[in-house]
Amino acid sequence: MRKLLLVREIYVEAFRDWTYQILNKYFRLFSWFCFFLLAVVLYAFAFRLSTGFTFG
Repeated sequence: MRKLLLVREIYVEAFRDWTYQILNKYFRLFSWFCFFLLAVVLYAFAFRLSTGFTFG
């Protein structure tokens, strides 16, 4: 049982920092993706305004 707990502790300690790095990169990628989608929406809205599209 003691060896099992030691292996578990080593495993948890080894991957503790990986979780933070993966989440950090994931949220950075997600924020850039959201920014890109927002830019596309703003471009489409400005394009529709400049071409005289009637909203309604």
